Amino acid sequence: MVDITHQERMPRLIAEALIEKIRDGAIPVGASLPTERQLCDEFDTSRPTIREALALMQMHGFVDAGGGRRPRAARPSLQTILHSAANHIRDLLGGPESGAHLEQMRQFIETGATREAAIRGDRVQIARLQDALERNAAARGTPQFAATDIAFHRALVSIVGNPVILTLHDMFVSDLLAQRAPVDDPAKHDAIAFGEHQAIYEAVLKGDVMTATEVMDRHLERSYRARLMGQQKPHPPMSA
Repeated sequence: MVDITHQERMPRLIAEALIEKIRDGAIPVGASLPTERQLCDEFDTSRPTIREALALMQMHGFVDAGGGRRPRAARPSLQTILHSAANHIRDLLGGPESGAHLEQMRQFIETGATREAAIRGDRVQIARLQDALERNAAARGTPQFAATDIAFHRALVSIVGNPVILTLHDMFVSDLLAQRAPVDDPAKHDAIAFGEHQAIYEAVLKGDVMTATEVMDRHLERSYRARLMGQQKPHPPMSA
């Protein structure tokens, strides 16, 4: 009788064995891993099992694959771990409740970032925020407005100086904004959004913590409700 449990565990056991070799230097970081045939012979298993093991290693940041070349040994970094976790989280999202949870996360991140910017934003950071605001102003009424909108919010979050928070913002918040439904009056929408961005910037510039956080909170709440209303309206299929 075939031991199904053993077969299911094999990819994980192989991945763990190879990861241990990378950790102790037997396979140097940056070196190509053995070929699939060699790994099949070494572990006395099939190619699908080896490929599953390599996928597990890549998920944990120990394999650098792609570009048509053989997988290479790698060391996990904060970026690779967060990207891997994000891909799994995205698979669990999709319903209104999940979207609301992401919006709540965004509100915590960006309201907190706005507070920090108003308290301790330095000249260089404020200048970057101003540049993002000016680009946002120039893009009003054009298809580029959404990208400059994201850039303004990202400039605020970057002031915190926390790579984990910034990476989460890039992965999830940018996705949220990029997937928003079309609006009936883009010029009006852009004018309102830009006006709120400008008010946030001016409060940050003055170091007015209360006004900055209150305007950001209202801005995000309005944006979320507008997005919900847009999702309820029938939209023509987008062209390819």
